Amino acid sequence: VISALCDQPEKYPGVAHFHTVRVAQPSGMFYKTEFLRQLCDLWELRGSGLTNTHGATGDIVLLGTTTPQLEEIFFELTHNMNNDLGGSGSNLRTPACCLGESRCEYACYDSQELCYQLTQEYLDELHRPAFPYKFKFKFDGCSLGCVASIARSDMSFIGTWRDEIRVDQKTVAAYVGGEIAPNAGAHAGRDWGKFDIQKEVVDLCPSG
Repeated sequence: VISALCDQPEKYPGVAHFHTVRVAQPSGMFYKTEFLRQLCDLWELRGSGLTNTHGATGDIVLLGTTTPQLEEIFFELTHNMNNDLGGSGSNLRTPACCLGESRCEYACYDSQELCYQLTQEYLDELHRPAFPYKFKFKFDGCSLGCVASIARSDMSFIGTWRDEIRVDQKTVAAYVGGEIAPNAGAHAGRDWGKFDIQKEVVDLCPSG
């Protein structure tokens, strides 16, 4: 909970309290629809209804509630929604990672596994701080940087390919020839025209 209290509550009762609640995201940010519905219903009832999915930390951010509602929110999250109740203190903050190998063909390592292992390794730094102040890990599975790890962390992990570039020329030819649906069949109802390898690949290559 990030507390916000007005020093003139009698003058501004509507913003006497405006606490923010952070809910730690699961690794790779996988959610069931049911969980998100429960969370939104909870915040409509106990908070302002304003959410930020996700904040710069990677957490779900629930904006604006009052002090009497906090215990009710904690109870609902832990007992009925099966969330852990934790804290970040001023040291190790919530790590965040991309989908990694679970969904992405570009991932060069298992970002979710490394995120989990380092979280377990350094979680105790909440209680016996080893870092100078708050410290964040973020894990990008490749150089596309879906988690924006460089901009949002103190220690950024970015997967890189460490072998010769491999190209399956038969598959490339099949794609160019139209045998394989572009974009995995997305927007299949639209006619984008014939694939132009010169325009769509060669001319876009930064090295020429």
